[in-house]
Amino acid sequence: MSARRRPPARPYPARSSARRYPVRRRRRSRRQNQDIQLIMMVVVAAAALGLALALVRWLAAHWWLLLAVALLVAAAGGLWLYQRVQRGRWEQVRAQGLRYAMSQLDALHHREFEHAVRDLMKRDGCRDARQVGGAGDNGADVTATDPFGRRWVIQCKHRRDGDRGSAVGTPDLHVLNGTARQLHGADVVVLVTNGRFSSKCPPLAKSQRLHLVDRRVLGEWAAGGRPLWDLLRAVPPPRGPSRLS
Repeated sequence: MSARRRPPARPYPARSSARRYPVRRRRRSRRQNQDIQLIMMVVVAAAALGLALALVRWLAAHWWLLLAVALLVAAAGGLWLYQRVQRGRWEQVRAQGLRYAMSQLDALHHREFEHAVRDLMKRDGCRDARQVGGAGDNGADVTATDPFGRRWVIQCKHRRDGDRGSAVGTPDLHVLNGTARQLHGADVVVLVTNGRFSSKCPPLAKSQRLHLVDRRVLGEWAAGGRPLWDLLRAVPPPRGPSRLS
């Protein structure tokens, strides 16, 4: 018997390096991209430098244009400054002539009433008068510094029906007294209303050095030219020389 022939052995597949080729290709492509980006950056920088040098040469040759632009800018700045000064003077003149009738104050919304009190303080020379009333105001609706350096903190109570409405009571005074000096640094603490105060308010206000501005005092202040500190009694002395002197 003839010996069985063994089937030819299958050759083992040679180890292929195909897996390593993509890694090498990725590395090459990454390096190429970095080189391209570097070349582009150099080209852009060179172009920007060339443009800058060309602009400098052009401006050196046309210096008169720079002078004309500078003159135009200076003229525009001077015109803007002049208009701003004129507006400030006009606002000052308008504020000095501000007057309110009690019927006008009665017709205001309570927030508008606070703005009216602020404007009256500005009229009297308190340049930094601000309306600060709102949520979390801690009892202050208007703050201002008068020409004598005194800090004013004012709480406003508007009554739609004027002195026919409900009277302002001592609870409002207690709130104002507890916050005006401690939280707002007030020298002068004022509660102003277009209505009236209860009978218990004047004694409490006097004992706590608070100032009440009722309908009568408010009407005199709003309709006349006298500042509020001339209408109130026992106002603290000035902190320093007046800006008006």
